[in-house]
Amino acid sequence: MLWRLDASTWGACLDTAPTPVLVITLLCLLVVIAFSSGTEVAMLSVNRYRIRTRAAAGERRARMLERLLAEPDQWLGANLVILALASVAASTVATLLALRVNHPYALTAMMSALTVVIIIFCELAPKIYAALHNESVALSSTYIYRALLWLSTPVVWFSNHAAYGFLRLFGVRSDQESSTALSTDELRTVVAEASPMVPARHRQMLLSILDLERITVNDIMIPRQDIDGIDISADWEDVLERLRQTQHTRVPVYDGELDNLIGILHMKRTAQEFARDTMTRERLIELAAAREPYFVPDGTSLMQQLAQFQRNRRRHAFVVNEYGDIEGLVTLEDLLEEIVGEFTNDPSGVSHKDVQRDASGAWLINASTTIRALNRALGWQLPDLGPKTLNGLLLEKFENIPEAGTSMRIGQLEFEVLQIIDNTIRTVRVRPIPERPDETQEEA
Repeated sequence: MLWRLDASTWGACLDTAPTPVLVITLLCLLVVIAFSSGTEVAMLSVNRYRIRTRAAAGERRARMLERLLAEPDQWLGANLVILALASVAASTVATLLALRVNHPYALTAMMSALTVVIIIFCELAPKIYAALHNESVALSSTYIYRALLWLSTPVVWFSNHAAYGFLRLFGVRSDQESSTALSTDELRTVVAEASPMVPARHRQMLLSILDLERITVNDIMIPRQDIDGIDISADWEDVLERLRQTQHTRVPVYDGELDNLIGILHMKRTAQEFARDTMTRERLIELAAAREPYFVPDGTSLMQQLAQFQRNRRRHAFVVNEYGDIEGLVTLEDLLEEIVGEFTNDPSGVSHKDVQRDASGAWLINASTTIRALNRALGWQLPDLGPKTLNGLLLEKFENIPEAGTSMRIGQLEFEVLQIIDNTIRTVRVRPIPERPDETQEEA
């Protein structure tokens, strides 16, 4: 009875209200509908990580908004309640205004005009604006939503329980939590979309860090034939000459072949021996054996290897296969270069130390360079799922040991073999092949 009295009293007030009051009431209801539509889009599309960062910095509105976003059913329920009430009330007021005109087509015209106004000015325009300025709109509406939640608590409680009860019929439970953690691919998308705010170099470093988990030591290791070591069984004068000319701080020492490793020689220790004129073959073996070699299995991810370097306080590791044979050498410098780029190259020139440009504009490349490094440095798209080095790729394509001067086309690149040493391709000249019009049409 009380509800009927209130409803009849409200209806009587509307019937007896002056026309200007009804017009102002209708405009206010349309503003409420526009607010509800726009803020809903802003709250749903706002970047939660930016809000979380601002909340951690102590911003009051950001903390309140973060709490609201943590319970979407609460603020969505309040928003829908206000939207439904405002829509019904606006339709009622518009109908009363049309009836007062006392024209046979007034009601139809009013409903048509109200529909157009709601679609354009209360739905599309607010939602477009909120989508473009979602953060500012969401933060500005925080206090209003807190008040709406307090005012509409009973209705929201009943609506949410009714909605969850209906969803249980389809197997949806309220205690099911959706994870907000981002996968690696999603993080890559976030970093790529942050391009206006993050410098290109920093963005590339972040992407490289994300790649460490799927890149293995085989992708960046120095191949076995390119490892610069000292054979202790060689002529002593040759050994001394190698010690004087080496540019490395640490050098592997082996006996006869690389698989017979003695240890890792630190060149600072040899400098002291040379200064005292006490360097002998036995002393060299003793110095090398003081630092045992460190081995890792092939296929180890760079992320795991970086942790092992840090844990074992090592800077070099020999990559071995399942038979224990040494396949290559991976260094901490090579691993860090995967993140920050080349340390040794000239930033204004070629972006890899094993790649040079000749007078004709072709690339002169050390064939032991990894395919991954070439793709990154030169923007190529060479296949890297099989062989890891350019030498391995070309040998796979040729299916034999080619002679110097042999050429092969891979994609839009022509590879010319310049040097063969020990059945291994050592140097290659690469020229880009211009696309012909017929090829472009075929691709199209």
